[in-house]
Amino acid sequence: MPYLFVFAAILMRLLPHPWNVTPLGAMCLFGGATFRSKRDSVLVPLAAVLLSDYAVIHLTYHGQYAWFSPYTWTGFLLVGLLGWTLRNKLTVVRVVGASLAGSVAFFLVSNFGVWVGWKLYPPTFGGLVDCYVAALPFFRNSLVGDLVYAGLMFGTYAWLRHSRQAVAIVAR
Repeated sequence: MPYLFVFAAILMRLLPHPWNVTPLGAMCLFGGATFRSKRDSVLVPLAAVLLSDYAVIHLTYHGQYAWFSPYTWTGFLLVGLLGWTLRNKLTVVRVVGASLAGSVAFFLVSNFGVWVGWKLYPPTFGGLVDCYVAALPFFRNSLVGDLVYAGLMFGTYAWLRHSRQAVAIVAR
């Protein structure tokens, strides 16, 4: 079942959406928390990010937009690892906390990559701070996307598991 959530998240990423309001962070968190294999829990969502990056860059930007993907992918990998803290301990408070922590981790890593790679800011501590400040509107959108999609994914997952258990009990 978690594989279906990853597939759905990638499809939703390819639909029109406000900048940074995507299901990718939630997908990585969800994968880390729900896949049986720890290896698959980070590799499957990360592979989905890589493939959808390719699609977005080539379909939306016609191959003309360069992302500093290793930083983006590292940020998503960290979010997936945060998902491990939720394994067998899924509560609303823990999912919200991990989602917020994942948003912050992704923001710090991906914007560090912007500072290092784009040369828009001076290579000083002040330049790094300026880069993070300029990225705050994107961070707000990421927070919204991560929280909404985490709520949808984890909520639907819990509902489906509960429904399946209820059907199994009634069928006895």
